[in-house]
Order: sequence, then structure tokens, then C-alpha cells
Amino acid sequence: MAGLHGQNEEMSNSSSISHFLLLALADTWQLQLLHFCLFLGISLAALLGNGLIISAVACGHLLHTPMFFFLLNLALTDLGSILTTVPKAMHNSLWDTRNISYPGCASQLFFFLFFISAEYFLLTVMCYDRYVSICKPLHYGTLLGSRACAHMAAAAWASAFLNALMHTASTFSLPLCYGSALGQFFCEIPQILKLSCSHSNLRELGLIAVSVCLVLGCFVFIVFSYVQIFRAVLRIPSEQGRHKAFSTCLPHLAVLSLLLSTSIFSYLKPPSISSPSLDLALSVLYSVVPPALNPLIYSLRNQELKAAVWRLMTGWFRKH
Repeated sequence: MAGLHGQNEEMSNSSSISHFLLLALADTWQLQLLHFCLFLGISLAALLGNGLIISAVACGHLLHTPMFFFLLNLALTDLGSILTTVPKAMHNSLWDTRNISYPGCASQLFFFLFFISAEYFLLTVMCYDRYVSICKPLHYGTLLGSRACAHMAAAAWASAFLNALMHTASTFSLPLCYGSALGQFFCEIPQILKLSCSHSNLRELGLIAVSVCLVLGCFVFIVFSYVQIFRAVLRIPSEQGRHKAFSTCLPHLAVLSLLLSTSIFSYLKPPSISSPSLDLALSVLYSVVPPALNPLIYSLRNQELKAAVWRLMTGWFRKH
């Protein structure tokens, strides 16, 4: 009877939570306003950069190739991820509040996991595109036809959807009895697990282990592919050919490194160096900064993309 009573108490505590309290970005109104302006600037940069890439690829017939098709999908994940976390943080900073509703928190967690997972899976697919382009150029048209590209992109999005759905359902099925304050400016799994008073969070830890194995599998595939790519590039006799091959790979490597390094360090850093300010800085680095930087990274070294964006902008200004 005691065990049943304890379980009922846990469930009642969980069901009584109508909202969560997110981490306050600052203690004073002036700093909150500064954070609002900073997030606003980053958001506008991400919206402008990714919006230009999506428009340029969609409207530019010269960019209707597998590489730019996947880049368009990547820009969509960047837009989605930054629109999932930043607007609520900006709202809370401006109105000096920390509240997020229970359904709002669940939705935010789902969409953040969905877009961040889709981005990683798409980066893995883009690695395969670079591998085929450089190591098997004669088979590029057959291995990466329009149907194959559509199937790979759909597989990335579907896998991300299932991953996000399983984690969100598992996390929010746990009874919560350690308050409602989250040590993060958006809803994420580790912070919610800290509020759980049930041993069933082992189920969520098991799902996390499965996801880690999937991430490691993709990482091994990426490393193996780039070993083959660099071996093939170094065998190219002309310096111009090597430079062109490297120029198509370096933006992909830079975006991948930025995403992995910030997220891995954020989750696997030793507790001894953990602090609220460091945790906040790292979470901003892996959740907010990449969507704003990715368009810049891809456009800096890609002449075709820069030319398409320029044509798009000049055409718009002529019409207006």
C-alpha cells in the first residue's frame, strides 16, 4: 500500500505541473535587454542567411544539383531550430518572466530534437554526396539521381521525426516531483530528467544510449568517407583541381565540426568545470550560433552560391 501511495503521489506531483521555469538569462533589466538584442541580431542573421540560400537554390536553375538540394534542406533545419528556441527566450527577456507552459515545453523539446537530429543526418548524407562526387565521379549521376536524393532526404527527416517523438514521449511520461525549474533557457532532456523522481528514467537513458550509438555510427561513416576523399584529392595531379575539390569539402567539415564540438563538449564536459554561465554560453553556441553561421560558411567559398544570391538580390532591387 505504501508503494502504491508513493506512486500516486509522484503522478499527482507530475500532473500538477502546469508550467516550467526556464533559466533567467540575466539578473538585471539592462542585461536582459542586452540578451534580447543579441538574440534578435543572431535570429535576423539566421533568417536572412538561410532564407537567401533557400530562395537562391529554389529559384536558381543552375543550383538544381544534389549538393545544393541537400544544402536547401540544411537551411530549413537551421531555420527550424532557431525559431524553436530563440523567440521564447527573447519573449522572456523582454517581459522579465521565466514561464513556459507544460505543452509548450514538450513542443519545444520535440521540435528542437527534430531539427537538430535532421541537421546531423543531413550532414551525414551530404558527406556521402561529397564522397561520390570526388571518389566516384563517373557514377555520380546514377548514385545520386533526383529520386535517390529525395529518398535520402526523406530518410533523414523521417529518422529525425521518430527520434524526436520517442525521446519526447519517453521524457514527458516520467513523473516529476523535484519542482519545475530548468537550468537552461530552453527545454532539453537532461534538465527535465533532473526533475524526475522515478527509476523509470532508465528507459530514457536507454533511448539516449541508442541515439548515441546512432550518432557514433554516422560519425564513423563520416570519418571513413573523408579519409577516402582526402586520399583521392591528394592523387589529383593539378593544384587547381585539388583546390576545387577541397573548396567543396571544407564548408561541410566546418559546419559539422561546429555542431559536433559545441554539442559534445556541452553534454560531456566534466562536472568540475560546470557553472551556470558556462552552461548557458555552451548551449547558445550549439543551439543558436550554428544556424546563423552556416549560411556564411557555405557562401564564403562557393562561387556558384554567391553568384545566385547576388542575382536574386539584384533582381529583387530592380523590381522594387
